[in-house]
Amino acid sequence: MSENGTENATGVENLVIVGGGPAGYTAALYASRANLDPLVIEGFKWGGQLQDTTDVENFPGFPEGIMGPELMTNIRAQAERFGTRFVTDDATRVELSDGGIQKVWVGDTLYQARAVILAMGAEPRRIGIPGEMELMGRGVSTCGVCDGAFFRDKSVAVIGGGDSAMEDATFVSKFASDLTLVHRRDEFRASEIMTERALQNERINVKTPYVPVEFVPDESGKLAAVRLRKADGSDEELLEVDGAFIAIGHVPRSELVQGQVETDDEGYVLVDGDSTRTNLRGVFAIGDLVDRTYRQAITAAGSGCKGALDAEWYLRDSEAGIAPADQSGQELETV
Repeated sequence: MSENGTENATGVENLVIVGGGPAGYTAALYASRANLDPLVIEGFKWGGQLQDTTDVENFPGFPEGIMGPELMTNIRAQAERFGTRFVTDDATRVELSDGGIQKVWVGDTLYQARAVILAMGAEPRRIGIPGEMELMGRGVSTCGVCDGAFFRDKSVAVIGGGDSAMEDATFVSKFASDLTLVHRRDEFRASEIMTERALQNERINVKTPYVPVEFVPDESGKLAAVRLRKADGSDEELLEVDGAFIAIGHVPRSELVQGQVETDDEGYVLVDGDSTRTNLRGVFAIGDLVDRTYRQAITAAGSGCKGALDAEWYLRDSEAGIAPADQSGQELETV
């Protein structure tokens, strides 16, 4: 509430996008070029996971690679060029309806829209041990597909026992000189085929049942070793590695919409087939919030394109309609 006890409500937007990663920004780019005059509530820490990434070498169009923050700044600027507006703060509450006006709060300010795209993303699960955050990007990574090639002919560890760990281990082993798969149990949670594929790989050594208790830096501040402790606490040892990949799954950032849109048992928002439509008309979901398989910047961006098109078609064909651009107080450049 504001100081006088009332909400600060804005006018009704055509489209509000909640989230500012590659999915949200790409949706904004497409929506703004379609003259939907989108408003992006991008979060206080805008840019998504790529803001914490150094070199990005697998995003098309950058043959020499690009830094993660620079890539996100470029995509954001491209959306802004066509009229996208941004709120650089976190959405704190939403009230979603089936085909009605969608409501999103940022603190005491209420934003209303005929359609909303959810793009809050996901975040890797953390172990929560010393050195984990300090050495992130300095030898510690949460994405084998993204960073595996940086460890060519290096010694690495992959931590985890599910499908994510097996996928990362199999992929990173193509580059590493040797790879140690560390898991806290003797049995693996991964599917049988993924486990068999990893364990038959001559480059992959298995270290069980051990848990990591510390990522140890060298004098230059880069990862030098992982301190391991036997699961029963009986023994500790230092595993010297150049890189360590944490592969214990992801957590979709769906807490804002839990109980309002359908989600699976892990919290990923469910969409209709290949579309981005949720179970509520006028509510769409994109990016890592719905993707439990690929989780790449390029697939998130592609999902953002789909979300914008789905939202445009919904606004065009439904009773919600599309308001003229100048109703929001900002006239769009015609392209």
